[in-house]
Amino acid sequence: MKKWDGHTHTEFCPHGSGDLVETMIEKAIGLGFTDYSITEHPPMPVAFEREIANSPEDIATAVLRWDQLDAYFKKAHEMKQKYKDQIRIHVGLEVDFLPGFEADTRALLREYGSQMDDSVLSLHFMPGVDGWRFIDFSATDFEAGIWKHYGSFAAIQKAYYSIIRESLFADLGPAKPRRLGHISLCQKFQHYFKNEQTAITGAARDQVSQLLKEVKAQQYQLDWNTAGLYKEFCQETYPPLDIAQVAQSLGIELIYGSDSHALEDIGRGYDYYEKHQ
Repeated sequence: MKKWDGHTHTEFCPHGSGDLVETMIEKAIGLGFTDYSITEHPPMPVAFEREIANSPEDIATAVLRWDQLDAYFKKAHEMKQKYKDQIRIHVGLEVDFLPGFEADTRALLREYGSQMDDSVLSLHFMPGVDGWRFIDFSATDFEAGIWKHYGSFAAIQKAYYSIIRESLFADLGPAKPRRLGHISLCQKFQHYFKNEQTAITGAARDQVSQLLKEVKAQQYQLDWNTAGLYKEFCQETYPPLDIAQVAQSLGIELIYGSDSHALEDIGRGYDYYEKHQ
């Protein structure tokens, strides 16, 4: 029986633990995983970084540097070869969707696509106060950069799911990932706002329902990401269970993703995922 973690990171990730991908793979083998996708954050276009309102120090924690990318792929493929008799390792990227910078992403994927056999397409930035802002950096940063820009969670959700839909149809070339990552990441800090209605309801629920139909029509997968279960202000998967169940009813393939950035993260929440299959 296939047991797949479709979303993991490595020691190359600047906001990770520094734990070695090799030790993470060995733990996955010990937990009985048959498939393991390494999906590191690639560098962003320099022009996009200039439009991010967060500090240079914060930006530097987000993704690999350009001078690390070849080393990352070399390491990932070494692991694929070394452990080929114990686990199927898939190598790729967690590609950021950056509206207005599709040509840059196409160029990245054109150069490295031949080295990739599985990837995730995610959204980590939205327009906010003074420029593009992180969605998931910290609760206080989200409040200052995103919430104050939009004024309500309903407005945040409307903008967020509009960009997610844009990513689904974006022309990123033949190596474009076919799995959307953590599609409810905008909920990461939902319980931080104690007096705000933060649930996915009303118009946002309608947007999600339509998005799922389009995901199915485009034959994409969804990352069912358990990392949110362990985030103080989220406490649910991305997407939450009720939305995941709607996706399942439509026949969309939901791939478990631990989103591991540390050895201790490997396999987290798989029991939850398995229970609701």
